[in-house]
Amino acid sequence: MEIPIHHDDGTTPYRHCPRCGGTLGERVVMPHDPPRLVCDACGFVFYLDPKLAVGAICTGPGGIILLRRAIEPGYGRWVFPGGYVDRGEQLEEAARREALEEISARIAIRRLLNVYSYPGRPVVVVVFEAELDVGAEARPGDEALEVRAFTPETIPWDDLAFRSTRDALRDFLDRQIERRS
Repeated sequence: MEIPIHHDDGTTPYRHCPRCGGTLGERVVMPHDPPRLVCDACGFVFYLDPKLAVGAICTGPGGIILLRRAIEPGYGRWVFPGGYVDRGEQLEEAARREALEEISARIAIRRLLNVYSYPGRPVVVVVFEAELDVGAEARPGDEALEVRAFTPETIPWDDLAFRSTRDALRDFLDRQIERRS
């Protein structure tokens, strides 16, 4: 049985050890763990760890800033700025970097909203609440077809790119209601 690689489609298996090039086989290493990929030649255990992503629900003039994706997955669908965290990068800095890349605007991180993970999915998404910096104007970056501000009533719920986008926006709006009461 082959264990899938952590690509977006989750279908391509690893077959060779990154240390010695030997063949990877599935084995139970510890009785309480799931089967792992283990090199038949050198015994290296290949752990398939989750991939970490960040997002920032940014508010600005007119409401919540969303972008329409210019890349796959989710081409043409709406999301808040976000993307993968680089190894050794601070989460808040990754969120600021992604906002600058995708909506061409600097943001101020206010607080952690929540962390989202789903069964069978390799990506864990950390979402922050943020605001556009004073004087910043959101506009499409290289990975965006369009950038717009939405009021809660106008969010394109049926055209959001990811489950985590939908869940985080709902949590954000619920938290806004709680703060007002």
